[in-house]
Amino acid sequence: MILLPWWVYLCIIGIIYSGYMAFQTARQDRVVDEEFIENEGRIFIERIEKEREKRDKEKQLKVISVDENLDEDDTQKDKTAV
Repeated sequence: MILLPWWVYLCIIGIIYSGYMAFQTARQDRVVDEEFIENEGRIFIERIEKEREKRDKEKQLKVISVDENLDEDDTQKDKTAV
């Protein structure tokens, strides 16, 4: 083995440790990012479902009101026809 000054070995160990820590940090960041994205996706889907329910309720109310108007028109026609 080639004999080098002690500080060269220290630098090599520091480089290896730095690479290891960079890898670990990148992996932890990826996990945190995935959790954040999943949470935001869940919130978005819940908002879409609420909006869909709201539109369905409005649609049902419109259908009911149209049916009532048709019933009123039929009653008025019956009264005028008699």
